[in-house]
Amino acid sequence: MSNERRAVVTGTSSGIGKAIAQQLLADGWQVSGLDIAAPGIEHSAFEPVQIDLCDGAAAEAAATRLSGAKALVHAAGVLRYEPLGSQRAADSELMWRLHVDSISRIANILVPAMAANGDGRVVLIGSRAAQGIARRSQYGATKAALVAMARSWAGEVVASGVTVNVVSPAATQTPGLVNPSRKSEPPKVPPIGRLIRPEEVAALTSFLLSPAAAAITGQEILICGGSSL
Repeated sequence: MSNERRAVVTGTSSGIGKAIAQQLLADGWQVSGLDIAAPGIEHSAFEPVQIDLCDGAAAEAAATRLSGAKALVHAAGVLRYEPLGSQRAADSELMWRLHVDSISRIANILVPAMAANGDGRVVLIGSRAAQGIARRSQYGATKAALVAMARSWAGEVVASGVTVNVVSPAATQTPGLVNPSRKSEPPKVPPIGRLIRPEEVAALTSFLLSPAAAAITGQEILICGGSSL
């Protein structure tokens, strides 16, 4: 697969990542989808890369092979939550490895190549939980780390034609919402009266990867349906 208009997207088997990959394919991008699960997309311009992103060495190897991509979107994620007193260290480690360490390793390879080429786009999928939500401290901390990384990276490559932004949705209609662990605590519906749709997150991500968004960098943009009002 050629590097011309190629985007690397993590978490493409379902939910937000799948919606983003499908939107980019419709936009004419070639997409390499990194996910531990079997691919959920069949398209001539889609390259599935089955990988455990929590395996740092594997993430770096995949990034090395994909160096030269014009865009990078990190949508892979998992939600684990407990109140203080019941939190598990293994949950923190899992979310840190998947949400933060994996993209740090991948970006460390892909983003300098974008800067050297004078063109590139990076979008990290965050969460409104990064601003602090009860019982979500472990999850929110990893999503807050994405904002800090994005702003730091943006400052490094701002003069090189590369932008780095975070899109942070409120509760989104994804398969994760039917996780049995959520049955005692249903997702909080935003004031608009419904959950955020993955396609809405994909639409904003698509714009941020476009030439029209060249002056937007180092920003966290909320898609919250009024939750932050």
